[in-house]
Amino acid sequence: MSFEISKSFNIMEKALNYRSLRADMISSNIANIDTPNYKSRDIDFEHALQLEANKLYSSNTNDKLKLAKTNPRDLSSLQDDNLQKATVFFRDGQDARNDGNTVDLDVETTELAKNTVMYDAITAALKKDSAIFRSVIDASSKV
Repeated sequence: MSFEISKSFNIMEKALNYRSLRADMISSNIANIDTPNYKSRDIDFEHALQLEANKLYSSNTNDKLKLAKTNPRDLSSLQDDNLQKATVFFRDGQDARNDGNTVDLDVETTELAKNTVMYDAITAALKKDSAIFRSVIDASSKV
């Protein structure tokens, strides 16, 4: 069962999922540092999250009529699906070694550290958001 604490809850949840996926991808790059012809990979999800945020916080009143569902097994319309997905790409700008591998340990550890800081920041924001929600519920139950 899922509930929404605030408008930004779903975006933060997606951001955590993407950050976790990115950490796995960077770890995979590091694990393949000695694999010949391995190309380091990364994931771009900031654009997809920005589009979601713009859609969520836009003041546009041109709401589209949503497809009614009478059964949980009914198919969703294309407008209901999130068509913006994260994209996986090969990192450019890194010289390949003699064996064709493009993994640079310094780059990977730096990217992993930046990703961890962002993951921790999103987690802290979610905790703060849920603490505010819980305090409102606790205060309303005492009345």
